[in-house]
Amino acid sequence: MLRTQPPERRRRGDLVAAGLVVALLVALTVTVAATSDVAGTTSTTATAPIEAPPPASGAPVGFVPAWEAPSPGTAGPVVAGPAVVTAEGSTVTGRDARTGEERWSYSRDLPLCTVGAGFPGIEQGRALAVYANEDPAAAAGGDGAYCSEVTMLRGDTGERVGARNPDARPGTRLLADDTYVLATGTDHLEVWRSDLVRTLEYGEVPAQEQVGRQPRPGCTYGSAALGGRRVAVVERCPGESADRLTVLASDGEDGAEKPEERFSVPLPGSGAVVVAVSEEQVAVALPDPSRLAVFDAAGAQVSVSEVDAVVTDPPGGVAPTSADDAHRYWFTGTSVVALDVAQLALLWTLPDALGPPVRYGVELLVPVPGGLRVVDAERGRPGRLLPVDRPDPAAPLTLAVDGDVLLEQRGATVTALVPAP
Repeated sequence: MLRTQPPERRRRGDLVAAGLVVALLVALTVTVAATSDVAGTTSTTATAPIEAPPPASGAPVGFVPAWEAPSPGTAGPVVAGPAVVTAEGSTVTGRDARTGEERWSYSRDLPLCTVGAGFPGIEQGRALAVYANEDPAAAAGGDGAYCSEVTMLRGDTGERVGARNPDARPGTRLLADDTYVLATGTDHLEVWRSDLVRTLEYGEVPAQEQVGRQPRPGCTYGSAALGGRRVAVVERCPGESADRLTVLASDGEDGAEKPEERFSVPLPGSGAVVVAVSEEQVAVALPDPSRLAVFDAAGAQVSVSEVDAVVTDPPGGVAPTSADDAHRYWFTGTSVVALDVAQLALLWTLPDALGPPVRYGVELLVPVPGGLRVVDAERGRPGRLLPVDRPDPAAPLTLAVDGDVLLEQRGATVTALVPAP
């Protein structure tokens, strides 16, 4: 006859052991959470998506100030979709373009390296916040710190939509075109596509398994540019007395770890600055005397023009430039130089400028002492002046446009201007 087994008895020791296991699991969960990226992060998303301001049609009769906000963490006004993004301390803030109202914010308990916008083809916009893994000032000689925490945020809501761990260093800047973002550096460059997958890594690479894949180890980089699915960089390499111009594919066939070099040629002398790169050409500023040289897809110099410029390594390795559908514009420090977008041929020069221009609707606005000058984009002929009152009328600045809102980065402050009523 089958006998029914008596129910399993729970001994006191079993219950104590089970309780200890549960407590251990809870403690482990808390520890993991405390040491993860979530810990030390404060994220406040917008209750409703930010609405874009109406588009600009043309320069108004004048501008009036709408708001201003501190933003020492940005090199120029950052526009991500409909939002104006400012950065102070370790906090990134998305603002309504017309009112300056804080609509979302994102903060880490890490030093903020830089903030930029990328992938403009994405409707909601994307803001990229780059944080350091430790305080660069506290690292011995600054050698221990990496800008290795990148968070991608939706421009309209501040929602976190991506992250990666790059090998960028303090001082990095972000350059964007329609498809890629380039993180600059003095000994390391890398490119990301819109899902933050790395498509190019160039220079000093920490991973030991990649040793031997870089063509010229030990070089430093004075400046870099992104465009036409290519990266151009001015290199200074051991044993070479002159600078070197190198052009790389943004997304080579052999993956990020093996750079696809299009060409690399020595330049005439040192102190060069790469200004712009297109699908076929590269424009490089050369010093003593200052001139702009254009190189073709094979690295041969095809033209050279005298320019009024002080040619020196720019902050973050990025020349102050802007672009529209037909032109590239370079601010030399005193003048604006306009280039054809495809061939990078010099079209015109406008003196007495304070920064690169921006398209406002159908018109081109150049920052000048006393305001904004309307300029004929095809011929460079100056038109009417739109007065703007600034604390330092002669200080360089950077412009951006969000709809009909004109943005000026004046030092560590972003100021929004709207059409006068």
